[in-house]
Amino acid sequence: QVQLVESGGGLVQAGGSLRLSCAASGSFSSINVMGWHRQAPGKQRELVARITSGGATNYGDSVKGRFTISRDNAKNTVSLQMNSLKPEDTAVYYCKAFVLGFDSLYQDYWGQGTQVTVSS
Repeated sequence: QVQLVESGGGLVQAGGSLRLSCAASGSFSSINVMGWHRQAPGKQRELVARITSGGATNYGDSVKGRFTISRDNAKNTVSLQMNSLKPEDTAVYYCKAFVLGFDSLYQDYWGQGTQVTVSS
């Protein structure tokens, strides 16, 4: 079993910054991909950013140039630096990991989510 725990959410004014972190723990062989998704009220969950174990990244169009994702493979953590925040960034942010288990099977895991609220 794998557990993902997010931290760093909160309330910030427009134009401000927040840094989210996610730590993976449990029993697994490796984590191929880690990323962040978000879901605002009344909207579909969307990709914010993702990063592979090799460091390749992808960003949603709405956050390019403002958010930066990074990971520490040794510590099994991923972070999301969010700058120039806008009210439309308000959402619950979820950490996601694509994990290879010791059984040689891949499986997606999700964190519980952390609230980010950006005031105008």
